[in-house]
This record gives sequence, C-alpha cells and structure tokens, in this order.
Amino acid sequence: MVRSHAAVFVALALLALGAISCGANESPRPSDEATRLREAVTTEGVMQHARRFAEIAEENGGNRAAGTPGYDASAEYVADTLRDAGYEVTVQQFEFPYFAELEPALLELVSPEAHSYDSDGEIRVLQYSGSGDVTAPVRPVGFGTSTSGCEASDFDGFREGDVALLRRGVCPFGQKAGKAEAAGASAAVISGGDEAFVGTLGRPGTDIPVLAAGSAVGRKLARLAGDGGATVRVVASTRSENRETSNVVAETGTGRTDRTVMVGAHLDSVPEGPGINDNGSGTSTILEIAEEMSKLGIEPESKLRFAFWGAEELGLLGSTYYAEGLSEGEAQDIEAYLNFDMLGSPNGVRFVYDDSGNPAGSDRVEEAFLDYFASRDLEAEPDDTLVGRSDHGPFADRGVPVGGLFSGAEGPKSRGEAEDYGGEAGEAHDPCYHKACDDLDNFDPRLLDQMSDAAADATLRFADD
Repeated sequence: MVRSHAAVFVALALLALGAISCGANESPRPSDEATRLREAVTTEGVMQHARRFAEIAEENGGNRAAGTPGYDASAEYVADTLRDAGYEVTVQQFEFPYFAELEPALLELVSPEAHSYDSDGEIRVLQYSGSGDVTAPVRPVGFGTSTSGCEASDFDGFREGDVALLRRGVCPFGQKAGKAEAAGASAAVISGGDEAFVGTLGRPGTDIPVLAAGSAVGRKLARLAGDGGATVRVVASTRSENRETSNVVAETGTGRTDRTVMVGAHLDSVPEGPGINDNGSGTSTILEIAEEMSKLGIEPESKLRFAFWGAEELGLLGSTYYAEGLSEGEAQDIEAYLNFDMLGSPNGVRFVYDDSGNPAGSDRVEEAFLDYFASRDLEAEPDDTLVGRSDHGPFADRGVPVGGLFSGAEGPKSRGEAEDYGGEAGEAHDPCYHKACDDLDNFDPRLLDQMSDAAADATLRFADD
C-alpha cells in the first residue's frame, strides 16, 4: 500500500504541510528509505494478516464482532504480532453495551393490502433498537428531505401511537429514533439505500422498535400513507447488556513524545460476517506497515503509535474511549491521526478524507494524500461523507489534525467514477459491505496495493517531518 516519492516531492509535501511541519531547517527522510519501505510493504504481506483474520472468524461463528470470542482472538493475534516486532504494546480494556438480535425483525403491510418484507435485505433491525410487537398506522415525517426526523419540530402534529416513517439523511439514526420516541411513536422505520442498511442508534436507551428499510420499501409506504393511509406491523426482539472488549495500542520505543503520530484502524467486524474488507483491510495494512518498519530498522523522528480499535461498528466506542481519556496535553502532543477504513473495495475508488471543517489543520493532511496520488499519476477523490463515521472523528473532536483513506462502502459508484477508476457504475463500491460475503474474495488487489502504498507513505512522512 505504501508508495515512494522522490526527494523533490517530499520537499513540496513539506511546504504543503505548513503548520504541522517541524521547520524548514530539518532534513526530510532520504527517498531511498521510503522506497525500501514501499517495497517491503506488499499486498501479499497485507493479505497474510487478512487470511489470519478470516481463519479466526471461521473458527468463531463467522464473525469478529466486539464482545465475541472472534474479536478477542483477533486482538490477541494483533498484540502478539506487534510484541514480536519489538513494539511496546498496551491492551486497553473497556466496557461497552453489547447488542444482539434474538429473532429476525418483521415488517408487514397490513392494509390497504397485505405484504411481508424480507428481513434479509429489505429490512433490518438497527443496533440498540428496543423490542416490541406493534400494529399501527404509518406516518411519514419529512420524508422528502435529508433532515427527516432530525428536529422535534418535524413531528409537529404527529399522532401518538403511529409508526414514524423517516428517511436516512444528515443526522444520526439515534437522533431520529429519539425524536420519534419523544413524539409518541410506537415504532420507527428509517428508509435509505437499495437494500436495508446496517446501522446503529449509538447506545442503548431507545425502547421502541427501530428498523432500517430499503428505499423502495420506504417510498411505497409513504405513497400508501399519502393516498389514504396504511397500517403496518413492526416486530423486533433484541437484547442489550454490558460486556468488555479492548483496544490494542502499540508504539515505538524511540521518537519525540511531544510529536506523536497516530495511525489507526478498527479491528471489529459486524455480527453478520468476518469483516475482511471492513476492516480487515485497514487493520492488516497498518499491521504490515508496523512489522516492516521494525524489520528495516526505521526509527522516525516522532514517536509512532499504531492503534487497533474495538467496537467501532457499535458507534466508534473504542476510539472514543481512548480519545476522551487523553489529557489536554496528551491530545496536543498528537501531531496527526491517520485512519484507514476499507482499503480494497471490489468496485472501489481512491477516496481521501475531506475533513476541512476541522480547524485543527486536517486540510493539510488531505492535501498530503492528494499530492501523493498525483505524484503517482493516480486519480483520487476528496470525500466528506465519512465525517464522524469512522475512528478519526473522536480525534477531530479533540482538535487533532486527522485524515485517511477509504475505498467506498454501500454507496453506488457514479458514472464519472467508473470512467476514472473502472468498475460498474450504479453498483455499490463494496457489494458485500456488512454482509457474510465480506470475505477473502471481497478485494480488488490492485486498489489494495495502491491504497496500502499511500498509507505507508503517509505514515513514514508524517512521523519524520
């Protein structure tokens, strides 16, 4: 995944990094060492770790979700690998609210016609949904807008006991569900995507059933409700309890502690599958970078810290626990946080996080990634849809410059993206996102190679500027 860059590019990149550079008098790392690292970090090396994660999932019920034996085995593998490579490893335990769906969710149209929706694609229960069996009229709430259900005023005139029909949009699912419950809704259905998305309400506390539904389901229910009314039955059977999971954090024994560079990826999968692209690809990449830097004897100027986060899929819980536990001084000492989440999507794009709204200077991190891809004559796209959706979010909240790479999830590839990157327009960047088929076959090796090159390049450059 790492790419090398010529000395002149390094000089230009240092100028672009501006405020997060140590100064013009310091010499950049020789380009031959960057080349050595790029050549050492190979797709095969990344895939060796991914294969181990796939084996762990197969040995533990098909997934590596937080709070399960599959996750614990993954964390043990990562910690052992990093200790063997000579890093100082800390396993940070934390408690989190575990969630399980006890029975498949149900959504039935009772009137004006009878129809049952498939719980494997058309509908899903959202994590931390409450339980219940409700039959009531469905009522759209701002269904034509992306802010549907985000504010209490959206529910003005809502009739208590009805089922709220909401559209996926700009605010968190938990916010929508909370506003619906406060307005007296007996259940909520949030529509968006060709298929029902996998999502979380963020934390327990919602008592009503909350389902995700595909866009076609939502549109039909909204039309029937507008034409004279529709009644639906919503059923969810869930359980929440506190469990323990962990983050694995490893750092170099040398380097300036007042200029720490952090590189992270989430280690957990969703319960539906082994999570080999999401996010075995990011985890395996930074694990390979850490190993090869150690083998090459590279000692960056800054302390370098690799983080493998638990419970990301439940709402960024591991990275939030870590970031919120930092003192003000510890947060200020983090020069940059680089996040790598899904790097080998089979119909993917080279996305670079666009978090320019973060006043800490994340735009400079974004520019560094874009400049690197340009130096390799590769197209890359700034992407702002991941703001708050992955583990860089808690660090941005602490004022740390953040950035990262992403190859796409459930979103469809545009026609322009297909022209620039190949692949199928209109199809999801990762058709197996949050599904059982997110396995070792769910990769574009060429894209994974390019993205892992960029990840390694940025890791070394930021740690040595």
